Formats: sequence, structure tokens, C-alpha cells
Amino acid sequence: MIIYPAIDLRQGRCVRLQQGLKDTETVYGDDPAQVARRWAAEGAAWLHVVNLDGAFGDQASAGAELPPNLAALRAIAQATPLPVQFGGGMRSWGAIAQAFELGASRVILGTAALEDPALLARALAEFGSDRVAVGIDAKGGLVVTHGWEQTSAVPAVELGRRMAALGVARVVYTDVARDGMLTGVNVAATAELARETGLAVIASGGVSSVDDVRRLAETEADVEGVIIGKALYTGAVSLREAIRAGKERTC
Repeated sequence: MIIYPAIDLRQGRCVRLQQGLKDTETVYGDDPAQVARRWAAEGAAWLHVVNLDGAFGDQASAGAELPPNLAALRAIAQATPLPVQFGGGMRSWGAIAQAFELGASRVILGTAALEDPALLARALAEFGSDRVAVGIDAKGGLVVTHGWEQTSAVPAVELGRRMAALGVARVVYTDVARDGMLTGVNVAATAELARETGLAVIASGGVSSVDDVRRLAETEADVEGVIIGKALYTGAVSLREAIRAGKERTC
């Protein structure tokens, strides 16, 4: 199972939010590239990078210059040889193409997957299902969109089934209520999504200990990986220990 250290970007800085709420921001660094190098040194195989300004629709144009978070994406991609999984604001063809140009190895479509299936289909046709994933963010079992600020009437599993039918192979599932709260990952909902859809699922939201990683690794469903954010930054979880726990799945 792959452990994805999270680097959440807001105005070019590395931050963490609680439940995606803007006014809960904690800044963990002004140099995202240095954070990326830290996770690479500790054994990461992938990096998970989120453009929060893009997700919230707050990404202002910087004229000829790249917006801060996109400049940070480029710096992160250049700082280590690790592949970068990138999401947040992937709602247009231009945004998707630019993310790849700046060094992303995989992009995650969230809101667009629900509201613009034609864009998703085009991205899958152009880049393939290994490089294009879908983010399914849910609260109370229902999909939330637009930076988690709007709740749809679509159950997470139903959206997963739709995505599988479109040719999606992989989704990132986030339990929004647990994100940044250190309350434990929602293993049951993650495993259900994998079982009911046949998709490879990357879990996100609420990891508080290495035991969470072990519980995900022990599920028989196709839980391919887990994203860890706040627990790494607070020291509640060691990346090296999490990687070891993730490997126990194959033992």
C-alpha cells in the first residue's frame, strides 16, 4: 500500500486545514519544495499535492507569472524525482494540461468529475487512467464539491459506479468530516467504496496513527494507498513507520 505524504498549498505555503475550512489554517512551512525533499528523504514513493486556492476558486491571476501554488507545484516536481499526484481546481482542460506541464505525474478531478463528465472523458482518452484519477469527497455519505463548500445529492458509492463506467481506474476518497481532525480514518466507507465499484481507492482524511494504516492494509478490498497530512506534520505519525505498516499488507 502506497503512503502519500500530503502537501496542501495556499498562497504558495504549506498549510493544513480542519475539515477544509479556510479559517482553520495552520502554516507548516513557506518552502513547499523543502517539505517535498523531507518526505523524499524519509522514504516516500509519491507526493500528494493539493492546490487549495484552486479548489476554493480563489486562485487569482498573477499576470505573466504563475499563481503561487502552481509555481510551488513546479518547484516540488523539480525538487525530487518522486511522482506528484496533484489536485485542486482541475475544472478545465487548460488547468489539467498546465498541471502536467508543470511536472504533475497524475491529476485528480473532483468537482469536474461530477459536473463535467465530458472533460473527464477527454482527459482519460488523452492521458490514460493511470494519470487521471477522480477525487470523491464525501460528508455523511454524500459527495461534496467546490472545495467542499457545496453538498450534492449524490452518494459516494453511486459516483464511484459512474466513474468506473467511464473508465476511471482509481479514486481518492476523502471523508471530509475527518480531514485534519486526527480522529481516525473511515476504513469502513473506504472499503465499501472499493468493494462496490471495483475501483482502486486511495484513502484520505483523519489518519491519526500507524494503526489506521494497518487497518486499511488489512482490508480485503482494493485500498491502494492512503494520504497522510496533519498526522505527519504534528509528529503523531512517522512516515517511515507508516510505510512499514503499509507493506504489511503483502506479508
